[in-house]
Amino acid sequence: MINYVDEIYSGKYWVSVYGTGYVGLSLVAVYLRHGLRVIGVDIDERKLERIRRGDLWFNEEAIRSAIKKGLEESKLVLTNDSIEASRKSIVKVITVPVYIDWDTKKIDYSALEDVSEKIGLGLKRGDLVIIESSVPPTTTKNIIKPILEKVSGLKTEEDFYLAYSPERIYIGRAIEDIEKNYPKIVGGIGPKSLDIASRFYEKLVKKGVIKLGSTTAAEFEKLVEGIYRDVNIALANELAVAAMKLGVDFYEAREAANSQPYCHLHLPGPGVGGYCIPVYPYFMMDRVLAKGYIMELTRLSRRINESMPYVVVSLVEKLRKKAELKPNSVKVTVLGAAFRGNIDDTRLSPTRDIVALLKARGYRNVIVHDPFVKSDPVLEELSIKLTRDLEEALKNSDIVIIVTRHDTYQRLKLSEVVCLSGKKPLIVDTTAFIDLDMNYDKIIILGKTPLTR
Repeated sequence: MINYVDEIYSGKYWVSVYGTGYVGLSLVAVYLRHGLRVIGVDIDERKLERIRRGDLWFNEEAIRSAIKKGLEESKLVLTNDSIEASRKSIVKVITVPVYIDWDTKKIDYSALEDVSEKIGLGLKRGDLVIIESSVPPTTTKNIIKPILEKVSGLKTEEDFYLAYSPERIYIGRAIEDIEKNYPKIVGGIGPKSLDIASRFYEKLVKKGVIKLGSTTAAEFEKLVEGIYRDVNIALANELAVAAMKLGVDFYEAREAANSQPYCHLHLPGPGVGGYCIPVYPYFMMDRVLAKGYIMELTRLSRRINESMPYVVVSLVEKLRKKAELKPNSVKVTVLGAAFRGNIDDTRLSPTRDIVALLKARGYRNVIVHDPFVKSDPVLEELSIKLTRDLEEALKNSDIVIIVTRHDTYQRLKLSEVVCLSGKKPLIVDTTAFIDLDMNYDKIIILGKTPLTR
C-alpha cells in the first residue's frame, strides 16, 4: 500500500480543504502550523477575498496568524476551482455542511453531493478523501462513495482511499482542541483507508487516533456527542422550571447533586443554539426512523429545548402584566445575540426565537446588544437593531432579558442595569449571571425565582 504521509508533511504534496467556514479554516490553520501546503476551496469568491485581506468573521488569533503566515509564504492558496484543487492535491478534506430545513426538518445533501462530484472529477489513483462534516450515519458509504466512484471511474480501497473523521471543535479554542485536547476519531471505508487516514492524523494530534470499525460508526459517534449534550441540557431546563414551581433554587440543588460522582447536571438556559447540538438529533432520528425505530427520548429532549424561548417570553409576559404595561409602549433590551458565551456565532441562537416571539406579541421597540456580534441576518430580517454599545441598549429600557453567558454580563451589577436604564426595568435573567447587589422585586431568574400560579 502506498505510504506518502511523510512526504505530505515534508511539503511535497498539497492538501485541499473544501469549505472555508469556521471548521475549514481551523483545519487549514492546523495543517499550516504543521508544515503542510494547503489549498483552501470555497465556491464563494467574496469569502475567499475576505480571507486574503485577513478579514475573518470570528475571533481566534492562532487561526488568524497561521493563515496570514501561510498566505505570505505561499503555503496557502485560495481558490473557487474545486476540480483543479482536487487534481492538484493528494489529500482532500471535506468540511461543507449538510443542511436542514428548520421548518420541515428535511435534510439537504446538495452541497456535499456537489463537492463530491467536483472532487471526483479531479480524483487520482492513490488520493485520500476525508469527510469532517457532521453528517447522518451512512452518508459516507451510501452517498459520497458512490458519487466519487461513478465520477472518477476509480474504486475505493483499490484506487483511492476514503475515510470519515468528525471535527471535534469548541468554537473559540479550535486549534487547542484539534492539536491537544481530544483524540481524533477515524473510520475508514475499508482497512487501507483507515490505516492511511489514521497515519495522516497521528502527526497532528497529541492524544492520538481512535480507530472505529467503519465510517458509519464514526458518523454515529459524532452525533452521539451532541445528542448527549442536548438530552442533558433538556433535563436541566426541565428541572430548572420545576424548581421555580416548587420555590427551590435549582443552582443550589445542582451544586449539591453534582457532588455525587454519578450526577453531572448541566446548566439550564433559554434554549440550545449553534449548528451542532440542535441539528444532530434530527440527523440521527432521520436515519433511524428509516429503519423503523423512533428515538423517543431524543425527540422529547429536542421539544423541551426548542420550547425554552417560549418559556422565557412567558416569564417576560408575567412581569409585564403584573406591572400593567402594554407591549407596544415599552422598550425591550435583549442582552446577547450569540448562541453561547464569549463567541460571535449566532446560528440558531435562542435570541432569534425570543425576539420573533416578542414581535409576534406586539412588542415593537426591541433592541439586541452583543459585545462580539457585528450583524445577524435574522435580526436584520426582523428589523431589529443590533448594537455593541451597552449604554445605548439599556437607555430607557423597560424590560431587560439576559440571554447569553458573555463575561460582560456576568460582571453586570443589578444596580448598574437600573442606573443605565434610568427606570426600574423588569428583568428576566436566563443565565443567573446578574449580580444581585440590591433588593429588587421586578426580576425573574431562570431556575431561581419562585413562580406562583
